[in-house]
Amino acid sequence: MIHSPVLIANRGEIAIRIARTCRALGFPVIGIYSEADQFAEHLRYCDQSYCVGPASPKESYLNVERVIDAARKGGAKYVHPGYGFLSERPHFVEACEKAGLIFVGPSAESMRLMGDKIQARATVDRLKVPRVPGSAGAVQGAEEAKSFAREIGYPILLKATAGGGGKGMRRVDSDADMSSAFEGASREALGAFGDGSMYVEKLILEPHHVEIQVFGDGKGGAIHLGERECSIQRRHQKVWEESPAPILDRFPKTREAMYEAAVRVAKAVKYASAGTFEFIVDDQGNFYFLEMNTRLQVEHPVTEWVTGVDLVAWQLLLASGQFALPKIPDRRGSAIEVRLYAEDPHSFLPAPGPLGLIQMPQGAFVRVDSAFAHSGEVSLHYDPMIAKISVWGGTREQAIQRLRVALDETRVQPLRKVDGTIQGSLRTNLSFLKKLVRNATVWGGNTTTDLISRHPELTQVAEPESHSHATGSLTWEAAVSVCLSQFLRDSSPHDSKKTAFASPWSLTARREGVRE
Repeated sequence: MIHSPVLIANRGEIAIRIARTCRALGFPVIGIYSEADQFAEHLRYCDQSYCVGPASPKESYLNVERVIDAARKGGAKYVHPGYGFLSERPHFVEACEKAGLIFVGPSAESMRLMGDKIQARATVDRLKVPRVPGSAGAVQGAEEAKSFAREIGYPILLKATAGGGGKGMRRVDSDADMSSAFEGASREALGAFGDGSMYVEKLILEPHHVEIQVFGDGKGGAIHLGERECSIQRRHQKVWEESPAPILDRFPKTREAMYEAAVRVAKAVKYASAGTFEFIVDDQGNFYFLEMNTRLQVEHPVTEWVTGVDLVAWQLLLASGQFALPKIPDRRGSAIEVRLYAEDPHSFLPAPGPLGLIQMPQGAFVRVDSAFAHSGEVSLHYDPMIAKISVWGGTREQAIQRLRVALDETRVQPLRKVDGTIQGSLRTNLSFLKKLVRNATVWGGNTTTDLISRHPELTQVAEPESHSHATGSLTWEAAVSVCLSQFLRDSSPHDSKKTAFASPWSLTARREGVRE
């Protein structure tokens, strides 16, 4: 069955992941790209693509007018935002509706109620869901933040009222640190989300970070699809996610109470599509609401593994009027996802650069979501993720073993010049992930958000992992891949406004079965 086209208002691995489901369901795919992404892998999965501006996200992927214009030019009926960028912007939802487009996600109203961190706190207060203490709304500068911090007690977190993913967030331990932390967090939030507003939240020490996946029909019906534990984080961003949550195996009543709370709130706001409620859980089994992500999560493959549900398919079917809310799906086994980043494995700071060759693991119980097929370049303009690697096992122990093997099979090589020197400064966290999957605390399942700081040996890496397998000459396939990527950087097959498949991408796409 052929449906009306879907514009994917995103880039990278999530654009590819959405495009695959669109194609499976018969939705033609329209892509967008910035000038920096004119050779990006996600464009191979699109039937047509449009340039939406320069490399800066503000001028391209965050530019509502240009994204809507691309949808109009491509004849789209639906817009799927993925995650990040415009995915949690009520004004974008309204702009889509004004243009006669259907937004694949929640309504602007429920997004304001739950996507905005301040409104969400007020909503859960009204519905009697426990939450972390903090300011009732956005604070007007560092001095007001200090007042709230003194009232609830240090340490505290400064958090952006818009967005997520650890951006616009700072831990503050004293008045002396507040001014610089507030300025830095606000500046980062403004750059990432277009909104520098901040609020204050009490920092709960050594908590478990657990989230509940929900799906609503927009009419007051909602179900949960289980939980994910995402306690292993660096720079307030997740690097390991799993389901079920080991901490909730110790507190089954807490698990059921969290399910009930998440579904109750989703029903109350008539939430539509996929959404995630984030909580922290202490060592006594008490839980506290943090926020709701009114979008698809980066770690959604974990839930798809254990439920067998294609969440993007559900989103598209709901948006196109072909979805009836099912019963809560059964969950089987255990799934784990890790994020492979181009970053320094000591400091976790981004270290983007050209990729000479990547080799991802394969197997019946291994899934790789990546924006790179064989080579490419991790751009300094966007998130430095290379891939998400996820596995499934009948038990948690089996899943961890499979993940260990998958990581051992993974190779990431920087691009080398003819004289053998490395081009760019690419480094990855692969060595860190390999240590993580072998860590005794991780095996025991007692992972809290401070795990990395409590285990400094995890970041004591002798050499950059991305270099350790890069010695010697490249294979013939790798050499061709490098030459092709260099050729493509030097000569664009894309028109400045619109592109369909053009040589040499079309040959690659047909060979790999991307296009029919």
